[in-house]
Amino acid sequence: MARTDAGSVNRRTFLKGTTALAATLAANAGIAAAQQPNKTSSDSQIRRVVTGKDSAGKAVVQFDGVAANVQSRAELGTTNSVFWVTDSTPPVISSNADAGNRKVGVEPPPNGTIFRVIEYAPQKDIHSDYETKLRTMRAMGLAPEGSAREHPRDPGMHQTRSLDYILILSGEIDMLLDDSEVHLKAGDVVVQQGTNHAWVNRGSQPCKVAFVLISARGQ
Repeated sequence: MARTDAGSVNRRTFLKGTTALAATLAANAGIAAAQQPNKTSSDSQIRRVVTGKDSAGKAVVQFDGVAANVQSRAELGTTNSVFWVTDSTPPVISSNADAGNRKVGVEPPPNGTIFRVIEYAPQKDIHSDYETKLRTMRAMGLAPEGSAREHPRDPGMHQTRSLDYILILSGEIDMLLDDSEVHLKAGDVVVQQGTNHAWVNRGSQPCKVAFVLISARGQ
């Protein structure tokens, strides 16, 4: 009888220890998850609706769903959603093809346009250093013009041959120019005429910015 009681005590002790260990592991996992910065979440997903005409000339919805052409760059803290790309002026609007489902660089095609939204993570959540960011920008074919090209004030500084219509959708962000900067909030708009610039989110929340880039001449 004593042997059986001892076995029961040992089993109870084992079960209590196992339960306590599981609870500790679960708690630690929860803490670790809470400490991880948000990267791509459902908040970054954007619904895209594209209209067109059917064979009878009636206006219809061609595409309706979450934008699928999305690219994230952890080194820069950006999530880039491309919605539509054209490569002629005036653009062709009679095609049934999905012009948002194609690979494209930052600049629009010659005589074309790009419609995109970029979400910028807070600078405090981006852990790559200056040189890593600079190499990433160079690999994307981006750099500022002029004397700042080799060592810009911010590694994200660049210039594109385009006229950009920009709308701050949510959050706040700073637009850096050659030797000045502008603080922007949701609802502000910018007309960017092919100048050196960089985007820096010094706040605590992500910032979403809508861009329409139009291929341009001049300068």
